[in-house]
Amino acid sequence: MSPGPTVIPAGRSRAGAWGRDAPPVIELDGVTKTYRTGSLEVDALRGISLAIDEGEYVAVMGPSGSGKSTLMHILGCLDVPTGGVYRLAGEDVSTLDETRLAEIRNRRIGFVFQQFNLLPTLSAWRNVELPLVYAGVERHERRERALAALDRVGLTDRVEHRPGELSGGQQQRVAAARALVTDPALILADEPTGNLDSSSAADVMGLFDELHRAGRTIVLITHELEVAEAAERTERIRDGRIVDADGPGAGERR
Repeated sequence: MSPGPTVIPAGRSRAGAWGRDAPPVIELDGVTKTYRTGSLEVDALRGISLAIDEGEYVAVMGPSGSGKSTLMHILGCLDVPTGGVYRLAGEDVSTLDETRLAEIRNRRIGFVFQQFNLLPTLSAWRNVELPLVYAGVERHERRERALAALDRVGLTDRVEHRPGELSGGQQQRVAAARALVTDPALILADEPTGNLDSSSAADVMGLFDELHRAGRTIVLITHELEVAEAAERTERIRDGRIVDADGPGAGERR
């Protein structure tokens, strides 16, 4: 059997998930990102310096085209900076090979996107188990952990439903359960309420609050002030730069 962590019940601490006396979970120092198409260059990020400690709940807020989605892709090891340094739990990401990066993406980071990215032909629990399939976890353990994750987000009675049989809010909860099933130390959420009505959005934000109270590190990308206000700290990005911040301790490490 492939060993693996289980979903943490509400209220249980995740202190030290990245190691005792851990450095910041996320640390960016002068990170830039330039996209090149022929002779055209677009500077998406222009010297981002940012630190996020274990257990923090941080919103990155900015308008369309500000660079926030590019930043999310770099934080999630889905893209690489053009310049500067990105350290994830003290490790310089540029020194990691693709095998190690894939392991980090699959086991240590949970992704929640605006587009739910659920496979329409699979039931809820089958969608949730997918990261465990890629990790080589055996079938009976995959099902057990997928059902536990769906219970964690309040969908015990929807485990056999396919995405088309679920509301938008329920689909986002399935996506959140999929992000949780590997018990990641870091959750990255990119516009997670963008496709939801106000009631469903409130439900999803309540789930993030609960995960934060359980000790998880959460980075939330959004363009909505009301959503950003749910975090304990907000970083604002415009034209590829962090322009200001608020919340306890804002800006102290930049």
